[in-house]
Amino acid sequence: MNQLATLNGIRTPALVIAAGERAGMRFVEFFASNIRNPNTRRAYAHAVSDFLAWCADAGVTSITAVRPLHVASWIEL
Repeated sequence: MNQLATLNGIRTPALVIAAGERAGMRFVEFFASNIRNPNTRRAYAHAVSDFLAWCADAGVTSITAVRPLHVASWIEL
């Protein structure tokens, strides 16, 4: 999973891929199996992808470095 993986149009964000294969698989599994409604799945995946792209643009270099302040800043956009 060293490249962008897509599952039903859900693209794995770069910060997740950078965290390793286990993180990438967990990301895909979460959206594929934990969220049954396809519309909800797409909406959540889109929001998470947008947030993690914002984090990367804001200089967050690792998914483990994401803090509540990042979430609050993104929500206030």
